[in-house]
Amino acid sequence: MSAPDSLEIEVGEGGDARHIAIMKRTGRPPAAVWLGGFHSDMAGTKAEALDSWGADAGQAVIRFDYSGHGVSGGDFTDGTVGRWLDEADAVVSRCAEGPPLLVGSSMGGYLALLLALRLKARGAPPPAGLVLIAPAIDMTERLLWAQLPEEARRQITETGAWQRPSEYDEAGYPITRALIEEGRNHLLFDQPAIEPDCPVHILHGREDPDVPLAVSLDLVSALVSDDVTLTVVPDGDHRLSRPQDIALLKRVVGEMVAAHRPSPAS
Repeated sequence: MSAPDSLEIEVGEGGDARHIAIMKRTGRPPAAVWLGGFHSDMAGTKAEALDSWGADAGQAVIRFDYSGHGVSGGDFTDGTVGRWLDEADAVVSRCAEGPPLLVGSSMGGYLALLLALRLKARGAPPPAGLVLIAPAIDMTERLLWAQLPEEARRQITETGAWQRPSEYDEAGYPITRALIEEGRNHLLFDQPAIEPDCPVHILHGREDPDVPLAVSLDLVSALVSDDVTLTVVPDGDHRLSRPQDIALLKRVVGEMVAAHRPSPAS
């Protein structure tokens, strides 16, 4: 399997500029663009599997690391929903040829939906589709702030950050006041309806301890679309990275790509 091209773009200006690392596999459109989760990177199991699928299928695939993640520049503690959304927007705008298929996991699913709505707001063509894996919609408010113990809230308010324990990282990671406060600019469940103007397929594990299935059920109710599918994996966890989960992801992405691709001229 040939290796994808390694690229780098700069996002932001002056002291806010940061270098975003990208892996781009050439192939047929629409490009499947991977948006990873909070404190994750483009070398994860699902991201690598999506790239492998692209190599086998001759499909374009783009992966990248948000600032403060993986091999991209910037400090994780500077990260906010809006900052990472800007970076995803820049990657799609500069690297994808034509409307992309956005594939997002956890926070990446949230950002994928926000990006679809941003594209619509500026009159750009909608994505070819959204594949959302346990999408952490409104994560800063609903899944972080609302769930934090009082002492953690006090630390965030008074000191600007709190170190959150994580089963995925022994050192844990910081939850900053900026992350919480800026995140309130991007809440979706406050809206009367969510209209991304493209097909949406959600994958969610029933045993997910991090993003409850109720979030995806609420999202299905809020989406205004003729093409929304929710697939619940009965014994699935948050990561959905087992071989059977990866096979499901590849199948769903492949079906959405095939549905978008124009039929050969008769």
